Amino acid sequence: YTLMPLPRRPEFSQARRRLQAVMGALAPHWGALLALGLFLVAGLAVLDDYGSAVAETTQQQIVRANFDYLANGDLERFLTELWTAADEFYGIAFEAPLFLADRIFGLDVGRGVHLFRHLVTHFAFLSGGLFAYLLARRLFRNRVLAVIAMLIFLLHPRLYAHSFFNSKDIPFLAMFVIALFLAHRAFKRDYLLAFALLGVGVGALANLRIMGVILLAAVPAMRALDLAFARDWEERQRALLSTGVFCLSSLLTVYALLPYLWADPLARAVEWWTTLSQHPHVDLILFRGMVYLSVDAPPEYAPVWFSITSPPFALLLGLIGAAVVVGVGAKAPLRALRNTRLRFYLLLVGCFALPVIATASLGANIYNAWRHLQFLWASFVLLTVFGLHWLIVALNKRLPRSAAYGAAGAGLAATLVSMALIHPNQQVYFNALVDRATPEHLRTQYTLDYWAHSMRQGFEWILDQSPSPDAPVYANEINSRFLRKEGRRILPNAERMLDYPSLDALNARRVIFHSQEERADLALHRVQVYENTLVAVERKPDLRAVYEATLRSEPIERSAFRVYRMDESLALVKEPCAASFLTEQKARLRIVPVDQNDLPYWRRDRGFELRNVSLSGYGALFDGKCVAQVPLPDYPVADVKVIWSPPLIAADDARGAVRRAKEAGRLLGRGEYDIYLSSGDLVYVKEQCDPNETEARFFLHAIPERKSDLPPERRLHGFNNLNFDFFLRGALFDGKCAAVVPLPQYQVASIQTGQFIRDEGKIWRMELAVGG
Repeated sequence: YTLMPLPRRPEFSQARRRLQAVMGALAPHWGALLALGLFLVAGLAVLDDYGSAVAETTQQQIVRANFDYLANGDLERFLTELWTAADEFYGIAFEAPLFLADRIFGLDVGRGVHLFRHLVTHFAFLSGGLFAYLLARRLFRNRVLAVIAMLIFLLHPRLYAHSFFNSKDIPFLAMFVIALFLAHRAFKRDYLLAFALLGVGVGALANLRIMGVILLAAVPAMRALDLAFARDWEERQRALLSTGVFCLSSLLTVYALLPYLWADPLARAVEWWTTLSQHPHVDLILFRGMVYLSVDAPPEYAPVWFSITSPPFALLLGLIGAAVVVGVGAKAPLRALRNTRLRFYLLLVGCFALPVIATASLGANIYNAWRHLQFLWASFVLLTVFGLHWLIVALNKRLPRSAAYGAAGAGLAATLVSMALIHPNQQVYFNALVDRATPEHLRTQYTLDYWAHSMRQGFEWILDQSPSPDAPVYANEINSRFLRKEGRRILPNAERMLDYPSLDALNARRVIFHSQEERADLALHRVQVYENTLVAVERKPDLRAVYEATLRSEPIERSAFRVYRMDESLALVKEPCAASFLTEQKARLRIVPVDQNDLPYWRRDRGFELRNVSLSGYGALFDGKCVAQVPLPDYPVADVKVIWSPPLIAADDARGAVRRAKEAGRLLGRGEYDIYLSSGDLVYVKEQCDPNETEARFFLHAIPERKSDLPPERRLHGFNNLNFDFFLRGALFDGKCAAVVPLPQYQVASIQTGQFIRDEGKIWRMELAVGG
């Protein structure tokens, strides 16, 4: 008998061949896969070291409001649920999958939702590094240079920290790299399908941030050059068709991922462009020791921030690469425009330089360092590798290639060491171009931890002290939202804080930002980087004693709070009071010094100083009273005034408004609140309420007799948003509560109002006729 081998199962052989094919395809990329695997392991290891950023809650609310809008089609409710102006124009390309995963896997409770968001955002960052490798390999046809491109992309200290808690800018950066890869692939292959895929990528990019229009305009422009240089009708036809396919697929993608456009695409697209190109949010920025409004940032703001917060060796190579590309393009412009490869390098230079030039020349509203321009790193990394490649070629006879690779490796290693030394606060990395050795120098020159990530370390220090229930821990106004409400906890063991009898008895300790004044005698602990304070944990003064001292003096001002002038501070007292007056309310101090020379030099032309104050940082709640002690400057003060914006209503004012409304006003309707029209004001009255009413939030839409009376940006909606929080427009008195809201000066035909309780999802709504 002849021994015959057993026949192999066909499906097993096929699977084996496929596996061998996959392994064979991946084998050339072992260096990149190894690096990516190490970064993945490191990311999982440090995932729980990062706190939550302030903007995470805003991002979650935007996508939640969009899904509610998709479900019920209620535009008014959609606009009411959004927290800030222009939020309706933020796309959901990245947030939608996160939102769905939260619901599917039940991650909406506890810290799990934040860890999951951080993990997915970090995965997006790693995917950007992977596509930087793939694109560099296509450009340079060199595996080592491609791995170096990936490492330079991922080893940017600031971006690495942001890759965990910044779900706004990091996904845009990653998508920008992907779009550049798709663009190179489309122009190289010149297939309609490739341009259709590129259109989807650029549409998703523009959905994440409107800056994506850079590629939305660049691709047709480059295709127009192909049309101009075409040799026959067939090439012209292909250029025209591919341009049309790209534009159609990109615009359809933008439309599909931005529900707000669906009802009226053209009008809202115009509104989208005008609103986001002139973003309404204005912030204060600290830059080189000067304080500016973000709309008045100096032209060098973004370039300087980019220069002092990026690894020095990458800066040098990137500038060399950009200079070489510009030099070659200027030497032979027609050749550069005809050559697909050279033209792509010029595109990289344009994607890096044009946004910087535009923000500087147009006076764009830019703040938070160069956060809004983090996508510049995508093209700059490729220019960096191009600079290294050019040096290797230019110095081929004088310098071995291994020496150039070794120098790049040394630069990457130095960056890695810098990241490790300041972990987990890489978001405040500065390079050697600025003074990092002088203690507290950076803190006085530049904005540091503007997103409050390092606040977590202050809280953890407090938790480690194991305070007793008699001295409850305080969470400042930014993070108290997370700690006070189920499902918004940002700390492990935060339950210890929630278990205290009253988290609102804020009389033990506080966590403050570096930008607020520090009292050395009250400091308990500091979180520092480069010997610069990011967060200080302070002991609060005895506010009961402060309250007792006010009983022996007369207030200098009576409003929602009674204001008393102490020796070195102001004392503010409100009774009765509820937690939201502390956790939400802010004020401004207008301080006039005895000697004008005591003012910072940029304030001397005004003759006074304005300071923003969050009462939660200085206050406590006890016995139904709110008491806050706000320190005054260390220089002699001639006069000080507290400015409430918008003005708070004192109990006597609310009592008088209710009396006048009932006597002479017109009752518009009865419900949860009785609503009166009195002397151009709406007066909300509830006969029986408790201090928790201060947590109420109301929506108020005023519909005019003529749409032309509305501001231009509101005419599309047909009404004016006058939404308000009770603690801003209301007051408690005699067991009652009332809120007074002035109507616009023009004739209002009707109003729609009600109360939206975010956590419980309950709404009461009234439609009331005002005109006539």
